[in-house]
Amino acid sequence: MSVSGGDPGAPSAWVIDRFGLRAGALAAAVPVQLAKAHAKAHATHLTAGLKKRSPYGVTLAEAVRENLADVARELGEPVRDVRGYEYAVINEYALFPYRYADRPRSLDRARLPSNASPTRRRLFSAHGPQSPEGLFEIDDDLTTDEYLDLHETFEELGASTKLVCVFFTSDIEGGIHVIHWGEAHLEPDRTFTWLYSEQLPVAPVPLE
Repeated sequence: MSVSGGDPGAPSAWVIDRFGLRAGALAAAVPVQLAKAHAKAHATHLTAGLKKRSPYGVTLAEAVRENLADVARELGEPVRDVRGYEYAVINEYALFPYRYADRPRSLDRARLPSNASPTRRRLFSAHGPQSPEGLFEIDDDLTTDEYLDLHETFEELGASTKLVCVFFTSDIEGGIHVIHWGEAHLEPDRTFTWLYSEQLPVAPVPLE
């Protein structure tokens, strides 16, 4: 795994290679949008007034996706729908945000939960690094309506689109702890092998 802290004032060569002319704007926007998403989720948590089953995590996940999609639109880049969820696609790289812990933990501890949706798993198998060429070569005897529907959905993301993971940790009171982005291969045990990752700065939470 290659890891780079980089110059916080300039995007790394890896970021420029992936996002081209959008690299600087995107690298600056991601931490800000995560901070805004946390602020929204925190407000939702306070409004709910629940000690257990807080809506924080669900609200945060949706807000992060929406915020990154809005960034893509502002940059004149496409936003694509995958089974009801919007994903920002910039220079043929889709941003996949994921909160991998509710406390500060190292990136090598990141793991998909056992109840992770098949869609998430197939996003990595189809669009992650070391994935086979093309999407879902299907034998006739394996074809089902559900499988074909999923195949068509992933074509909506774009056959040549690759994932860039945006992994972070946060909690209700502490906000965003750490942000990493890079390219990761999902292993059968739901852990990740990182081909490349780098850390982004954490932005302050906006005043309400």
